[in-house]
Amino acid sequence: MYMSIWCHNLNLSSRSLAIALVACVTLVYFSYSFNACLFASLSRTLQQSNLRNLLTLPQRNDTSSSSSSSNNADATTTATPSTSNATTTPPTQPAAQPLPSIDGAPKYQMLRQQGLRPSRHLPDTLIIGVKKSGTRALLEFIRLHPDVRAAGSEVHFFDRHYQRGLRWYRHHMPYTIEGQITMEKTPSYFVTKEVPQRVYHMNTATKLLIVVRDPVTRAISDYTQAASKKSDMKRFEQLAFVNGSYAVVDTNWGPVKIGVYARYLERWLHFFPLSQLLFISGERLIMDPAYEIGRVQDFLGLKRVVTEKHFYFNATKGFPCLFKSEARSTPHCLGKTKGRNHPHIDANAIERLREFYRPFNNKFYQLTGINFAWP
Repeated sequence: MYMSIWCHNLNLSSRSLAIALVACVTLVYFSYSFNACLFASLSRTLQQSNLRNLLTLPQRNDTSSSSSSSNNADATTTATPSTSNATTTPPTQPAAQPLPSIDGAPKYQMLRQQGLRPSRHLPDTLIIGVKKSGTRALLEFIRLHPDVRAAGSEVHFFDRHYQRGLRWYRHHMPYTIEGQITMEKTPSYFVTKEVPQRVYHMNTATKLLIVVRDPVTRAISDYTQAASKKSDMKRFEQLAFVNGSYAVVDTNWGPVKIGVYARYLERWLHFFPLSQLLFISGERLIMDPAYEIGRVQDFLGLKRVVTEKHFYFNATKGFPCLFKSEARSTPHCLGKTKGRNHPHIDANAIERLREFYRPFNNKFYQLTGINFAWP
């Protein structure tokens, strides 16, 4: 009897123990599952937070980031000057600077919200010359196009600062987004011997814009600008001719030498096909800016956005002006140096210079396939 009771109690204890064991296992399982889910959820939240911070990191040091990530191949493989002008001086790297105007501009904030990140790029197009032919006017007029962004001042990279490297050059370019053209203007590029090869090493597909005008008028304009900065400068006739006689033209004088366009063009054609060069008439750019800018837009593959409605003619200056520009929304003309009155030059001196330039002009017409009909 006692054995029966003991066995019965033993069965109850075993059953209770089994039930308790199952309950414990179940509790441990649910506790583990809950903690695992909680841990996974926290991990995902932290990862998303870190990712969001990376994506929205402000461009405080865009100078360094653009130089290390954007166009990295160009900066590392072609930043060394060409072998014909090699130098042992290491490229000078620009110091990183904050860019509050870029971060703070509503336009760029909106672009970032749309997933577009403005960045600096090496230029697709260069205005390489010619000095005192209308390069500033061309730059201001083409910058009216929303798909063109240009450096505001002459960078002089290829003729003065080439040893600094392409990374330095890119730092001086404006911010652009995908689909926009980056442009730079330095008129002395056209006449500097080393520049064509250097531009070629940067990008063989670079498009080149060249503004030309009657070389005699250009020389007088060049002289006028120099004389405005130097009150005791000799008269034009004294500088343009040897020994004050009109018999021999001084071809070593800069304003005269620059006008021999064919000499410099041959250097450029050694590296670039004629199809990558567009020649703009400086005379027509003044008289009919919409026509010349239309040609430029076609050459660059842009929609014709800049038209007659953007210009008006200022009879006092004898120069086209703008109803609005990239920087100003009100009508205005270019700087006071544009349309400046030229000094009186002896008619015999002008005629002698025309005789001097005539064969060079004809050679230039042959090279370009364009007759500019200069006197």
